[in-house]
Amino acid sequence: MKWLVRYSITVLRVSLGAIFLGFGLLKFFPGLSPAADLATQTTSALTFGLIPASVSILLVATLECIIGLGLLSGRFMRLILLLLGFQMLGAMSPILLFSGQLFAGPWHAPTLEAQYVIKDVVLIGAGLVIGATLHGGRIVTERVRRAEDYRRYIPPSKQALTEPVAKPRLLEKLRVR
Repeated sequence: MKWLVRYSITVLRVSLGAIFLGFGLLKFFPGLSPAADLATQTTSALTFGLIPASVSILLVATLECIIGLGLLSGRFMRLILLLLGFQMLGAMSPILLFSGQLFAGPWHAPTLEAQYVIKDVVLIGAGLVIGATLHGGRIVTERVRRAEDYRRYIPPSKQALTEPVAKPRLLEKLRVR
C-alpha cells in the first residue's frame, strides 16, 4: 500500500509520457500512425487550411514528443501540462468537426478512429491527476487520512492536551550555549 501511495503518480506520469512519445514518434514516419490522417484533417480544419498537411503532421508529432519527453523527465511540468491540455483540445475536436465520419458504424457506432479519439478522455484524466499534484494534491493512505481527520476535529478544549508541552525559554537558551 505504501508503495502505491509513494509511486503511483510517478508511474502515471512516466506511462503517460511513454504514450505521448510513442504516438508522436509514429507520426514522423508516413503510414505508421493510424491517427495521422485524422490529425492532418483536424489541423487543416482548425487552421482554416493555412498549414499544409505535411507541416501540420510534423507540428503535431513534435508537440506530442515534447509532451512525452517532458512527462518522462518530470521537468517543466506546468508548461508540459499546459501543452498537453492544448494538444487534447485538438485531439478531441474531431468529435465535433467530423462526427459523421467518426460515428459511421452500424447504428452510429464509433469507428476505429473515433475509438482512438475517445480514449483521449483517459489521457485527459491522467493529466488532471498529475496537475493536481503540482498544486499540493497528494495521495494518502486511509490510516494517514483518518489520523489527519482526527487531529482536525479535536475540540478546542482538548487540543491543549494533545499538543506537546512547551519548554521554558531558559532551558532552550542553556542548551544552545
